[in-house]
Amino acid sequence: MKINLCPNCNSDQYIKSGVVNDRQRYKCKSCGYFFTVNKLGKRIDDYYVNKALQLYLEGLTYREIERILGISHVSIMNWVKKYNIKRPYKTDYHPTYKILNANELSKYFQNTENLSGAGVLVTELGDKFMLIKWERFRD
Repeated sequence: MKINLCPNCNSDQYIKSGVVNDRQRYKCKSCGYFFTVNKLGKRIDDYYVNKALQLYLEGLTYREIERILGISHVSIMNWVKKYNIKRPYKTDYHPTYKILNANELSKYFQNTENLSGAGVLVTELGDKFMLIKWERFRD
């Protein structure tokens, strides 16, 4: 990994100063600060973070979102905590979801029975589309 600046004083004057835990250690010539290069973790694209949070707000469980997006349910829980996302309380509706390609989506909307009685959200999911439909709980 390439470093550009000292994290303490933002100077670009530094030298190598040994190895600690198989990571290169550096010393800043300007301020004398010792530092190592932090390793980069696996980063998930912001698109998937937004999709996961949207699906969470739509009422899907962590495990359902995991199956749809292929992202760990633990990561999704951590994002919900990090961004302080709250679901609406006591809703009379529950979501059902389908993953369709473009042809299946057009056939779905050609059927007039699918257009009445519930709210529908269509969102892009890679090369497919996710259709989320809200239906009332039956008492």
